[in-house]
Amino acid sequence: MNEFSPVAGDDAVAIARILANDHVADIVEALNHEPRETATELLCEVPFERLVEIFDQPELDGASELVEALPRIKAGKLLTAMSVDRAADLLRDLEEPARSELLGGLAPPLRATLLAILGYPEGSAASIMTTEFVSVPSDWTVGRTLDYIRKVERTRETVYAIYIVDPETHLLVRSTGLRRLITGEPDDLIMAIAPDRMPVTVSPLTDREKVAQTISKYDLLAVPVVDNGKILGIVTIDDIIDTMIEETTEDVHRFGGMEALDEPYMKMGFLAMIQKRAGWLCALFISEMLTANAMQSYESELEKAIVLTLFIPLIMSSGGNSGSQATSLVIRALALREIGLGDWWRVALRELPTGLVLGSILGVVGICRITLWQYLGFYDYGPHWELIAATVGVALVGIVTFGSLSGSMLPFALKRVGFDPASASAPFVATLVDVTGLVIYFSVAMVILRGTLL
Repeated sequence: MNEFSPVAGDDAVAIARILANDHVADIVEALNHEPRETATELLCEVPFERLVEIFDQPELDGASELVEALPRIKAGKLLTAMSVDRAADLLRDLEEPARSELLGGLAPPLRATLLAILGYPEGSAASIMTTEFVSVPSDWTVGRTLDYIRKVERTRETVYAIYIVDPETHLLVRSTGLRRLITGEPDDLIMAIAPDRMPVTVSPLTDREKVAQTISKYDLLAVPVVDNGKILGIVTIDDIIDTMIEETTEDVHRFGGMEALDEPYMKMGFLAMIQKRAGWLCALFISEMLTANAMQSYESELEKAIVLTLFIPLIMSSGGNSGSQATSLVIRALALREIGLGDWWRVALRELPTGLVLGSILGVVGICRITLWQYLGFYDYGPHWELIAATVGVALVGIVTFGSLSGSMLPFALKRVGFDPASASAPFVATLVDVTGLVIYFSVAMVILRGTLL
């Protein structure tokens, strides 16, 4: 059962009983399609163990609002039973005084742990870590460690990574996997079966994108968050997948020329959607006014050679498209750490000849199109049509080259001054290239057509 219709009253109890036997991912998907009131009513009737499973799913939309709608005692028990990292996510999204009320009802050790996680900057490794991991002293045997895992496995985020600490200083000294543990002899010391190298770690303030790259680079199931040698928690691969989906979604929204949405598209209110989109749209519209100013500067040339206006859309779109291509490639390369700020000149040297070749290809296509239309009689460009074709061809080379170069450099400039490179949205690049494209186009026209049409 993947979907159900909105319900109320006694029907909620019947459907909740059905949901108790459904897959938790299907339940979350179904709840996401329901109004908030209906979802809350259903969740109040779901067995508590299944309720914990549901709220442990990051895909549950509006989870903080749903928690707030639950009775305070039930919400407190829910936070206690949930995984620590997910509970911290819910509390982070809650407004006051609900957050303080829920925290106040928790046991002191759990409250201290959650407050510690909430104290780290959002997007850092420590803000998405869980403190529910397996760690054992270095003087334990394999058999004792396996017995310990059997006892605590239900309360741990993962048991596939075991972290070994010094019994006196509690500093992290080694890590090993469950496979090595299973294949070891029960009487062997755990240090004897662990790889003879220090584990890969991240600091509490490491950016989550860097954490994702670390997990990917070293093919890890989890990476420990270490401060002054002591392990504070771990970031698991499923946590990273969830956060990177969120990060990628934000980048896509920004690249489309708007603010990132806080909720799924269909859940966004009308006024909230207008607010997210209007600001950037107005900014782009005002910047596009520069295009009109550029055309006004060449008003006399347009009056003398009205035929030039036929190719303005072609010229502007070609430059914008090449700029958007370059911007997309560089933003992604920066995000994946394939290039850094110091590589801007390498990118420039790569994009310059690329732009020249791409512009030449489009220029030849433009010249062939004008020639074909002239000879086939589809349109008469006048006695100087060869010069018009040359103008379009040369202008395309210049505009596409400029578009590729400026589009590739803009993310570097934004990153250098502290902005997210994803803010170099495709519409923004297109607007920049539109204005300069017109200047290049008419400047080329004035040189080639001087003494004929101009």
